[in-house]
Amino acid sequence: MQNQPTQPNRPIGPAIVNGFRMRCPACGKGAMFGSYLKVNDHCPACGEELWHHRADDAPPYMVITIVGHIVVPLLLAVEMALHPAIWIHLVVWLPLTLILSLVLLPPVKGALIGFQWAVHMHGFDPNDSERDPHPPSHDAALAGKRS
Repeated sequence: MQNQPTQPNRPIGPAIVNGFRMRCPACGKGAMFGSYLKVNDHCPACGEELWHHRADDAPPYMVITIVGHIVVPLLLAVEMALHPAIWIHLVVWLPLTLILSLVLLPPVKGALIGFQWAVHMHGFDPNDSERDPHPPSHDAALAGKRS
């Protein structure tokens, strides 16, 4: 069995914080996202490859958990203290839930990608069999040229 070179340690905490700030987990300067949830293929500042992430459904699940832990206790506290009408609950809690979910989704996705980068998950490890040699947009462009 051949020994594969070990990857340099990447600090997990700063990578997650940089990701939560929607910045490159490597340098903390370049923007991670090109649009609302579209991850850049490379960091615009340092060139780090970011297309390897596999965030999938984890960010929405985490956001649902976070928002639920914020909204449900507040809703119960208001109900127990003030007993407002149902329409007041709807007017307050539905928009708050929607806004919190939309605001938290990109930072939570960034933090998850920062974690994946720090622990060399998926293609962030050059020795990983799951590593994509090119970003998906590059592969799509090549497929378009072949057609």
